[in-house]
Amino acid sequence: MVITITDNAANQIHEMMKEESAEARLRFGIKGGGCSGLSYSLGFEYDINEELDTVDEINGVPVVFFNQDIPIIEGTQIDYKQNMMGGGFSIDNPNAIVSCGCGSSFRTKDKVGTPGDC
Repeated sequence: MVITITDNAANQIHEMMKEESAEARLRFGIKGGGCSGLSYSLGFEYDINEELDTVDEINGVPVVFFNQDIPIIEGTQIDYKQNMMGGGFSIDNPNAIVSCGCGSSFRTKDKVGTPGDC
């Protein structure tokens, strides 16, 4: 398994997927940008490219990854936390050596990226 999705996150994703079509899968990966160089990408995907993508089911959630992102996100845990200010997903990536103050971008030892604005 590339990543883990906690029960709280899986429940929230399932609720969100109720408003999507039956073909929807969660796409999790990275993109360049952010003040630390890389940022996470999390959204719904409908088109799968069998040559470029890996599809897995994690805690009941169908998840798609770009193959090239797997070494950078491997071991990551996605959680959903609720507090008095609302709720949101949190991402804990053991490969990240630096994260920005806003928590949305990171850098790894092997994939530094180009830092930008938060």
